[in-house]
Amino acid sequence: MLFLFEEVSVMITTRKLTISAMVVALYIVVLYLTQSVSFGAYQIRIATSLYALAYAFPFLVIPMGIGNLISNFLFGGLGILDMMGGFGVGILTTGIIVGMRKLGLSAWWAILPIIFVPALCVPLWLSPLLGLPYWPLVLNLIVGQTIPAALGSIWVKALISRPSMAALLGAFK
Repeated sequence: MLFLFEEVSVMITTRKLTISAMVVALYIVVLYLTQSVSFGAYQIRIATSLYALAYAFPFLVIPMGIGNLISNFLFGGLGILDMMGGFGVGILTTGIIVGMRKLGLSAWWAILPIIFVPALCVPLWLSPLLGLPYWPLVLNLIVGQTIPAALGSIWVKALISRPSMAALLGAFK
């Protein structure tokens, strides 16, 4: 019986790793395809809509940070500060989304951290790196993150409402 439990545990871990790798890869591809509007003082980073997936898959907290770190390394051009900052923002944003789920809040609430965590944190290093004032960057990021936040919440609401997802989501609780 113990062997059966270990086999199921390995299967679940394998699924988590597979889903994590696919989401990190998807984040990087989406960012590559939208990089013209994803970097700089005014960002509409469509890839951050994937942060909302942490609502359905809480194990994606670290992978979303990794996706952001790799993307900033490959496409950002602002160095280690931007890479590590993006890693932290990815983890903080998705961590808050997981916490909202644990509190029983609707997936619609994921809109708030997807907008406000990057908007308040990213200018902490972009402002000195780009020589721009903090608050105008915050306002630009709030506007820019609104589209990805809405998209992410819509996608997750659609995902979790599918009956075919119930078994998969239940396996990761």
